[in-house]
Amino acid sequence: MVDTYDNLKQGEKGAWVSIIAYIILSAFKISMGYFTGSEALTADGINNTTDIIVSLAVLIGLRIARKPPDQDHPYGHMRAETIASLVASFIMFAAGIQVIIQAAQSLMSGERHAPDMLAAWIALLCAACMWGVYLYNSRLARRINSQSLMAAAHDNRSDALVSIGAAVGIFGSRLGLPILDAVAAFAVGIVICKTAWDIFSESTHALTDGFDEQKLKTFQQTVGDTPGVKRIKDIRARVHGSSVLLDVVVEVSAELSVEQSHDISDEIERRMHTKHHIENVHVHVEPYTGSR
Repeated sequence: MVDTYDNLKQGEKGAWVSIIAYIILSAFKISMGYFTGSEALTADGINNTTDIIVSLAVLIGLRIARKPPDQDHPYGHMRAETIASLVASFIMFAAGIQVIIQAAQSLMSGERHAPDMLAAWIALLCAACMWGVYLYNSRLARRINSQSLMAAAHDNRSDALVSIGAAVGIFGSRLGLPILDAVAAFAVGIVICKTAWDIFSESTHALTDGFDEQKLKTFQQTVGDTPGVKRIKDIRARVHGSSVLLDVVVEVSAELSVEQSHDISDEIERRMHTKHHIENVHVHVEPYTGSR
């Protein structure tokens, strides 16, 4: 568990990188969006303000998750990450709806003006910066095996793509289709809502103890290949923040001693930690009867 808490502390660095980047880029995009008359760039900046909240939620979740187990939380506080992400999804969705409404009003308006070409170059520059943040966070997330930081990295990547889309809309409007700027702003609003839904769906799935069936089959294969395991009677897993809790009931030869059965349990725990980085494994051993 020491490695888990150390990883959570390292993950805070990635959250801080995202927060600082989003604060700078959102202020820059919104101000330059108004200056250049680009609705797409302004909408992109508003999108980044919601991303500040997401990154803050990840940071707060990581901080709370680092608290050790206590009397009220024997499994620890790692689900704080998931709860924080759930709250952030509601805020993101509200911001996305606001952007969509503003873009729809602009589309229904009779007067449209093509934004300054400077807005497109600003959008591309910001996209390059955000892609760099994505590369940093994704590499850090893979190194420390942090699901919440990887989710933040995916958000970084989607923001880079949104900025590229905004630039495309601005270039198009300068080529004689001013409506494309408002269309791009509308698309940004859709992306915000889609990202919010993805975070909401993933968070609720984890909080209701849902688990990826394919991953569970992989875990089952690892347990089944352990020497001494005759049959897997039951196997269950659930997500606990960035960790996985695994409960497995295996059957071994009834002729084995308690010590030999215990050694098989230790080997299962060792394999799950080595192959799948799972530190919380509860193994229950029962005698193998040969009947199904």
